[in-house]
Amino acid sequence: MTKSLTLALPSKGAIAEPTINFLRDCGLRVEKPNQRQYTGLIPAIPSLSVLFQRVTDVLYKVADGTAQIGITGLDVVKENADTNVVVVHDMLGFGHCSLVVAVPEMWVDVEHMPDLLDVALDFRELKQRNIRIATKYPVLARQFLHEHGIHHFTLVKAEGAIEAAPTLGYADLIIDLTQTGTTLRENHLKILPDGIIIDSQACLIANRQALQQNPEYLHTLRILIEYIDATQHGRGYFQLVANVKGKSAEDVAEKVGANPITRGLQGPTISQIYPISNQLGGNEHWFTVTIIVANAHLLPAMEHIRSIGGSETIVSPVRYIFLEQSPIFQQLLKRL
Repeated sequence: MTKSLTLALPSKGAIAEPTINFLRDCGLRVEKPNQRQYTGLIPAIPSLSVLFQRVTDVLYKVADGTAQIGITGLDVVKENADTNVVVVHDMLGFGHCSLVVAVPEMWVDVEHMPDLLDVALDFRELKQRNIRIATKYPVLARQFLHEHGIHHFTLVKAEGAIEAAPTLGYADLIIDLTQTGTTLRENHLKILPDGIIIDSQACLIANRQALQQNPEYLHTLRILIEYIDATQHGRGYFQLVANVKGKSAEDVAEKVGANPITRGLQGPTISQIYPISNQLGGNEHWFTVTIIVANAHLLPAMEHIRSIGGSETIVSPVRYIFLEQSPIFQQLLKRL
């Protein structure tokens, strides 16, 4: 029997439900037979089992090998760097947020990081203390501040909603995650334009040693990545099927290919329609044209098909596009 690969997924938090929805959209429905347990399965990949954990614990479980792969936030991975954890895919396309520096709106003279450096020096010189910064990301915060020449500061460990820290008086500013910035604005904080530390989203991680030592794990992971890769490629395209009148398949192909947009990925697929009775007469026939076009080119492609006499055009979203090899998996093999 194939050795089971364990996938750790968020059990709660902002990306818990989006993770389940993402996998479902990839054709990887997650089943949880017992709602009280922390395990589940993905029927599409029998050799893959699921372990539900908190977002941060997903990283820890992958790092110690309890789970060989997991989905968590890139911000969590960067903050808790572990040499045995490899990022397999850093752009799963959901859970977008940014780790930012946010200061009180009343600091009208502070618009950029150099201004914050001046404030930090003023605090040191005039108030005889370091500037206090509330954050849940001490590693990334300290590194970023040092890169901007800010060395006189004190990081305040914060739990819960830290947006209120400056108002409550236990911090002067904050470094925290935000999606839209609305909560920060509601708490009279402003984001410094050059104070974006990291743009984060959900990512797929793996235990490097486990993959190196177990080819069966790599085999199962490749299947998972193939589903994800094909789905993400497919989302960028539509399939158009239209009926076009012409003298021959070659004639129709020339008309379709006259516009680069409607040439598709490798060119149109054309097949003749054989009606029960030929209503056209003469040398003209109906042909079905199938092309794959990028989402942004859908309307121009439709207009061109119409211009060459196309009718009854059917547009369908593309669910999967499998390439000759999975680019993400090939990149992973190089890093291992």
